[in-house]
Parts: sequence; C-alpha cells; structure tokens
Amino acid sequence: LVDGMDTLWLMGLRDEFRRAVDWVKDSLDFDGVITDVSVFETTIRVLGGLLGAYDLSGEEVLLAKADDLGGRLMRAFESPSGVPYARVSLRAEGGRGPSNPAWTGKSAALAEVGTLQLEFRRLTELTGKREYADKALRVFDVLGNLQKEREGGLFPVYLANQKQPPVFKGNHYSLGALGDSAYEYFLKVWLQGGRKEAKYRDMYDKAMQGVHDLLIQKSVPSGLTYVAERNGDSLIHRMDHLVCYLGGLLALGAHTHPEGLDSPTAKRDMKTGQAMAYTCYQMYARMPTGLAPEYVDFVPHDKEHDFIAGDNSYILRPEALETFYILHQLTGDPVYREWGWDVFQAIEANCRTDAGYGSSSNVEAIGRAPDDRMESFFLAETLKYLYLLMGPDSEVDILRKHVFNTEAHILLTAKDSGSLNVVPKK
Repeated sequence: LVDGMDTLWLMGLRDEFRRAVDWVKDSLDFDGVITDVSVFETTIRVLGGLLGAYDLSGEEVLLAKADDLGGRLMRAFESPSGVPYARVSLRAEGGRGPSNPAWTGKSAALAEVGTLQLEFRRLTELTGKREYADKALRVFDVLGNLQKEREGGLFPVYLANQKQPPVFKGNHYSLGALGDSAYEYFLKVWLQGGRKEAKYRDMYDKAMQGVHDLLIQKSVPSGLTYVAERNGDSLIHRMDHLVCYLGGLLALGAHTHPEGLDSPTAKRDMKTGQAMAYTCYQMYARMPTGLAPEYVDFVPHDKEHDFIAGDNSYILRPEALETFYILHQLTGDPVYREWGWDVFQAIEANCRTDAGYGSSSNVEAIGRAPDDRMESFFLAETLKYLYLLMGPDSEVDILRKHVFNTEAHILLTAKDSGSLNVVPKK
C-alpha cells in the first residue's frame, strides 16, 4: 500500500489516498515486523514511498512515519566500515543485530549500499537530523575513493563491508542485478543537491565511460546496442530487463551535462540511451506475448537471432517504461508513447486478473493464466510510468524540480525545496 500511495495521488484518486493515509496513521507499526528486513528494499519501497507521498501531499503523518522508520534503519550502518549491512530488525527491542545474508558470502551488494542516499538525504532535509544524510553519503565517499583505485570506473557487485577499509570481492561487473541502481544514484544525488556537488557527477561520468569502454556491445545481425556483464576479462553476453533503466539514465545525464547537450560526452550518452531504448522495446516486441523476459542472452555468432530468452518470466517490471517516459519527456518523440502503448496492451492481455495483475511465467507461451503474484513495484513504478507517459502534462518536472528514486517515488530536489540544511518543520 505504501509503495503505491504517490501513484494514487498522481492519478487524482484522492479519496483512496486519504484512506491510505489513515491506514498509515492507525495501522503501520514497525514494531510489529518480527522478521529482519532488507535495508535496500525497505528504504526504496517504504521510506521512499512515505517521503514521495509526503512531498506531493504535505500530509505530516507520512513524514512522522518516515522519520520513525529512518531511525530504525540507521542500525544497519553500524558496521566497521560504515557501509551498511543488508538486513536489520525494525523492532525497538529484542531484534537481532544487523547482518549480511549467507548467499552473498556475508558481503554487501553494490546496489544495496549505493541506493539509500536519495531517501536519507531527503529525510535529513525534512527533519533537520544530519545523521541520516551523513551516514548514507559517507558510503559514496567510500565508493568514490575505491573508484580512484580502479581502472574503468566500474565496481564489482560484492563489497566486504565488515573490513576497514572495505574491499571488493571478486571481479563480476554488472549493470543489472546487484549493481544497477548504485550507478543511477551517483547521477541522481548530484541532481538532488542542485547540481553543486561535482564529486557525485564525476563518479557517474567515470562509470558511464567504463560502461562504454568495457560493456557496450552490438548484436548480430541487427546491430542492437546492449550492455554485457563482465567476469574478470571475460564478457557474458546477457542483459537483464533491469538494465533497461540505463537508456533513460543516460538521456537524463546527457540533458544535465555540465558542458551542455552538445558536448561530445552528452551526444554519445544520448545516442546510446536511445539505442538502448530500442533494444529494450525489441525484447518485448519479439516475444509471442509481447512481454519481455527477465533477461536475454545475446548470441554473437547466430546470424538469425540477436538474442534468445534466458529466463522466460515477466514479473511486471518497469525499467523499459521508465526509459520510454524519460526519453519522451526529454525529446517529445511520440514513438516512446507508441512503444509504451504496445507494452501496456501486452500486460492487459497476459497479466490482468479480476483482482489485479499477475506475473507471466512464460513470455513465449500465449494463453497462459497469470501467476498469483504481483510485486508492489507494479503499482509504484510500472503503472506510474505508463500513466505519466500516456497522460497529459503533470506536475512532475524531471529537469528542474523532482528526482525519482529507484522505486519511482518522486522527491523534491534541493533547488526546489531549499537548502539541504533546513531546520525541522514545526
């Protein structure tokens, strides 16, 4: 429910929004969460959802709950390096200490530690509590120092955060799962701060140079642009649907480039962003259901197929629509609306149920019933991006006023909301 609140507001469903606010006030109790939670997922979905709904509506109870949750999540930063653990108890008393899961080898994931900064810095601005921003942004200082020691500007996906200083583990590089949204936040934290903190923009630009130097590939036979993964010196010709966010990110970075949209780097990034959008559209259009698979394998030596479905499931992911929305906002090209409409029709045909929308277990099989499962990001992101892409002009301004967190929650930027050192509201 919290994940979808700002979508309700944007769609003008104010009665439903008020009911949601009442539920938050009367029933949202973090002490009642008896299991440990993912710091990353709780931050982007719940903390981000509360802050985004507050920034749109001004409902004070949403900020109060965000402050309550933020204080509980701060426990995750109690590692030797200050880089947060992955899991934490939200209970005021009796919970276990923060930890990393066994499946990561007790390490932190790049995306999880690098995708907290927008939310906690916004919480500092609204409450005046410096701890939130200081601890979250310290992670970027750590990553910035580590980036200076590495060639290519990219980071392996695992970080040993229980060491001081922290060190990366392995040589697996990915802009998909485990890596993706950290790169997104390098740019967006710079935008959030009014484009004044050059170190964050520099981290983003170095990383995007690394993407172009090390990961960008062209498919055979159609010449589609895609982003491979890398394990040491070996390329893995696989691209997650998650990577489809990159087209919009590159376009946003190009349109906000300090040297202007006509600079060589901005032109390169805009060209790659638009090419990535087309590739992601093809991931939908070439499947029998019109839905994209969770990831595709590109086959460099196959003269007939650019790619094949690697994982046939579609779990209502938003990343391609995110890129279509951003590119439509920045260019006005109607083709992005047309592509979005095709995706919407495929979702309606294959995923709609009487009670909501369900995932598709096989995008290559027409006529299958949807799974009995709907991720909250469908409400927070997929529907929101579709609505904003198709709808009339809205209050959302991605160049001057707002920044989307990775869950599509809409936060005000420093330029629009004042200094990042404002005193608490009374």
